[in-house]
Amino acid sequence: MVVIVALVVLLVVVVLVATVRGYNRLVRLRTQVQASWAQVDVQLKRRHSLIPNLVETVRGYAAHERETLDSVTAARAAAAGAPGGAPDRLAAEAALTQALGRLIAITEAYPQLRASENFTDLQRELAGTEDKIAYARQFYNSAVQSLNTAVQTVPTSIIAGVGGFRAEPYLDAVGEERADVSVRF
Repeated sequence: MVVIVALVVLLVVVVLVATVRGYNRLVRLRTQVQASWAQVDVQLKRRHSLIPNLVETVRGYAAHERETLDSVTAARAAAAGAPGGAPDRLAAEAALTQALGRLIAITEAYPQLRASENFTDLQRELAGTEDKIAYARQFYNSAVQSLNTAVQTVPTSIIAGVGGFRAEPYLDAVGEERADVSVRF
């Protein structure tokens, strides 16, 4: 009888330890997803802060391209004011990317602008920021993959269901981001 009680106690302890470890793992994975989204957000805000300088530089050389400049400004405002969640932000960011593409395209008609050191520096900074955004998105998707795998596999799926953990969406390319990019300077 003592052996049976000892085995039951041991089994309860093992299940309890496994449950706590599974829960803590899910918490770590969820926190990693949140932290990686914060990095994406930081890079997007960095991009948003570069855009007014780029627009003003282009405005100095191509003031009559008002419609394009206004569309970039409006797209930036929409992206900066988009709700904080990943899926909501992506649509606004895709529109901003499209508007920036149009802005860069019109600069080809202005050789003085392309020769401007300020414009070249801003383009270089923006390109570097775009690379950082791509890396941050990749890191976010990796964190989401880890969390989603844990949420959907047994036995952590049971703990996830009880603990309120859920699968998170990936940052997929949307709209214009799916098309091939053709940028010429």
